[in-house]
Amino acid sequence: MEIVGVSADARYATLRQEPAAQFVIPYSQFPEEIGNSTFEIRTAVPPATLETSLRRIVQSLDPDLPIIDLRTQREQIEATTSIERAFAALTAGFGVLALMLACVGIYGVMAYSVAQRTSEIGVRLALGAIPGQVLGMVLREASWMSGAGIAVGVGGSLMLARFVRSMLYGVAPSDPLTLSGAATLLLLVALGASWIPARRAASIQPIEALRHE
Repeated sequence: MEIVGVSADARYATLRQEPAAQFVIPYSQFPEEIGNSTFEIRTAVPPATLETSLRRIVQSLDPDLPIIDLRTQREQIEATTSIERAFAALTAGFGVLALMLACVGIYGVMAYSVAQRTSEIGVRLALGAIPGQVLGMVLREASWMSGAGIAVGVGGSLMLARFVRSMLYGVAPSDPLTLSGAATLLLLVALGASWIPARRAASIQPIEALRHE
């Protein structure tokens, strides 16, 4: 065979594996190897506007030649990765649900803690503490609690990530950017859920706290 050119690497059958070594040969030299043919067209106009013209051209060449699977490369890739995209949407939904449950849980814990410490907070305010200090105290407690939970969660994800390695594409199971982004998001959600109880604690009137005692 005579080599007439070298092309760049391309993923031919799957997006997951690295491109394998392959070569392309003219179909006219090996007609017995051809079961069907795939033609690619590069265009600057919307692909949907070409379908009628393409079918008319093929019909003019051979009326019995059918055209099947006429679609763009983007549609081809989406069809190939439909299972992965469905799994990603499902896990994202569960992730959002878990985030909401965590937010409600943190809010409940911090609200209960503030209610249990009403007298203590009132005494602090009566002795000269300012509302900003009480607010910071509650938020620090929420930060420590959330930080401990996030540390345990990140450690668990690192141990279990190898079980979902085959389902990932374009990202490593222990990708530091992804883990740090998720941890930051969880911490922000935790602080947001703790803000209302913290504001409530900072607005406690000392006399009301003493009466509560």
